[in-house]
Amino acid sequence: MATKISLFIVNYRRDLRIGADIRKKGKLEKVTEFVERIKKVQEEARVTLKKMQEDMKRQADRGRKKSEV
Repeated sequence: MATKISLFIVNYRRDLRIGADIRKKGKLEKVTEFVERIKKVQEEARVTLKKMQEDMKRQADRGRKKSEV
């Protein structure tokens, strides 16, 4: 995984908990704050993936020769 972050965390900004009762947590987050946090994580993931794509292209291009057309 290039980002070292699971897709669940990217989408929901928390670890997947199987069998946990989320009602025990008390107050729920405000929806707008939750959405803003998700947008921030997704933007960070997008930037990281873009950088990784550029790095991979640069590595691939190192071994390529220019063609004479």
